[in-house]
Amino acid sequence: MNITTIILIPGLWVTALCWEHWVKHYSEKGYGVIAPNWPGMEGDIELLRRDPSSFANLGLTEVIDHYEQIIGELESPPIIIGYGFGGLVTQILLDRGWGAAGVAIASAPVKGIARLPLSVLKLAFSVLGKSHSNKTASLTAEQFHRAFANSLTETESLDAFKRCVVPAPNRVLFQTAFSNFISDSAATVNFRNDARAPLLLLAGGKDRVTPSSLIKANFDLYRESKADTDYKEFPDQTHFSFLRETKVADYVLGWALCRANGSKLTAFPNQTDTWSVQLSA
Repeated sequence: MNITTIILIPGLWVTALCWEHWVKHYSEKGYGVIAPNWPGMEGDIELLRRDPSSFANLGLTEVIDHYEQIIGELESPPIIIGYGFGGLVTQILLDRGWGAAGVAIASAPVKGIARLPLSVLKLAFSVLGKSHSNKTASLTAEQFHRAFANSLTETESLDAFKRCVVPAPNRVLFQTAFSNFISDSAATVNFRNDARAPLLLLAGGKDRVTPSSLIKANFDLYRESKADTDYKEFPDQTHFSFLRETKVADYVLGWALCRANGSKLTAFPNQTDTWSVQLSA
């Protein structure tokens, strides 16, 4: 399969500017790279912070449909890479039949994970307590540094915060946090879909937002699928540091190209290696 396009899906609380290092890195390798914002998030970031009304009513379904439409207009299946809530969107898009391969980096939880880590619940409810007009929730610079960018200096974290952090639509937070109690939840994935494209779930050993235990629980849900599903942990990565590491970008691209082309990868169930549910024939 001739892969020419990579689509990068940002997560909650950030614009597509979070991908700037990966966009540059992949573009220099000759790939067509698309990093679209969530609907309504185009424009000056300071204006988006002051007035988030253009995306305040977004729900998970609208976000998924937005990226499905973009991918549907491409000439060939892309590699889909999502971060945080973008990782959840990636899993759903693959389940719908899109993509040549997909990578979910530090993915937000899908419906079916029985016990959410305390760190996830604490973050969700702390930011919901600072809601903007009851429709969006904002992170403070301190929360961002403590939870997302805990491997960066305060100055580095503040620079990243000013560059790409925006309020989050409360509907998306609620739909994900309470997905197990909603029968037709938008965060639902068919884990036994044998026909979907290969999926890699990426975890960071120092991630305080979506810890590796959460990503492993997500991975375990796919064990009865015959479709390729892999797990990889980077022990030194935090939630936000993934987006600054070209070595991670290279690993992700290499994995995706191998899987999309049906190549086998040697996998050993060690904490720093790739765990594989299903190897290609």
